[in-house]
Amino acid sequence: MDSPRKTALVAGVLYLLTFVSIPTLALYGPVRGRNYVTGDGPDTAAVVGGALEVVVAFACVGTAVTLFPILKRQNESVALGFVGARTLEGAAIIAGVACLLTVVTLRRTGAGADAVVSGQVLVALYDRLFLLGQSLMPAVNALLLGSLLYRSRLVPRALPVLGFVGAPLLLAATLATMAGAVERDAPVVALAALPIALWELSLGIWLIARGFRPSPLTSADRAADPAA
Repeated sequence: MDSPRKTALVAGVLYLLTFVSIPTLALYGPVRGRNYVTGDGPDTAAVVGGALEVVVAFACVGTAVTLFPILKRQNESVALGFVGARTLEGAAIIAGVACLLTVVTLRRTGAGADAVVSGQVLVALYDRLFLLGQSLMPAVNALLLGSLLYRSRLVPRALPVLGFVGAPLLLAATLATMAGAVERDAPVVALAALPIALWELSLGIWLIARGFRPSPLTSADRAADPAA
């Protein structure tokens, strides 16, 4: 297995790992409740959800770092921008997890009714960080990575085109949510996020199954790899 194939395989696996947080939609249900801090019962679901999101955060950064050595040969500035944007996405996810786990801590320490408002503020902060980290930044990432892959033809052009279509839709939905025009969990928001999700999922599957197409951007790696 040559170096570009290894890079594609690792990046593909990391892209698929970014989908492990899907269950958090249900796992975070209790901790988002208004009376969670004063209630009782296990906190396992929230903790598991936080752990899954931490995995996603590291996988996000990992995809950009893994792809950077190849992408920089197409355009180093854009490739660096992709690494930076992906890092910001991961940081926002980690910060959001910290907010919800702090709510869990308030409950475990018996903070009581006096901490209900604090808990709701932390949940609201998580929602804002989610909009920035897991709605806004994926749209930016799709434009950055999509432009690099489209011009380099490392993957079929239909894949980045899907990202180009999804980015403005997700961006519009995110801005509308920030402005209060629609609710975060409104069906239209979920529909707007679907093309970007399909873009990242299909990219991960393609990289694992087929790897990069032959390109001058990968030929140097093949020449330098003794196993190639």
